[in-house]
Amino acid sequence: MKLNDAIFGLALLALGVAVLFGVQGFPKIPGQPVGPALFPGLIAAGLCIAGVLLVVQGLRRQAGQPWLAWDNWVRSPRHGAALAVLLGSVLFYIAAADLLGFLPTAALILLLLFGVLRVPVPRAVLLAAVVSLAIHFAFYKLLRVPLPWGVLAPYAW
Repeated sequence: MKLNDAIFGLALLALGVAVLFGVQGFPKIPGQPVGPALFPGLIAAGLCIAGVLLVVQGLRRQAGQPWLAWDNWVRSPRHGAALAVLLGSVLFYIAAADLLGFLPTAALILLLLFGVLRVPVPRAVLLAAVVSLAIHFAFYKLLRVPLPWGVLAPYAW
């Protein structure tokens, strides 16, 4: 699928403007020339500039071209199923993570994704377990992000 650059430019511009409005409510630090809004504001300004440039480029480069062109993969049942599994896995994580916990939920999601990508089953099981544990370690131990334990709460480390 090919989208005109102007569409992405408008999205970046909207995001930049939203962030610029959002950082206006950040508190000021007395006696400091900069506050917590400085860096998000600079990034938002960069997003706005990039968005405007993309809009201009998209309107110039693709004059007379369709704004949306579908590739062949969109009509493929296998690729459609992969997209459905991907979107469904996000909804499944939202619904099941607190009940099941991060590790079982992530492993199930990875197994489904590997299945739709036609990864051999033994390799998919091994990868799902190892990758789930690695992600859990990175977020829970290194970044100190509290992940839900769910059914594994008695074994939490």
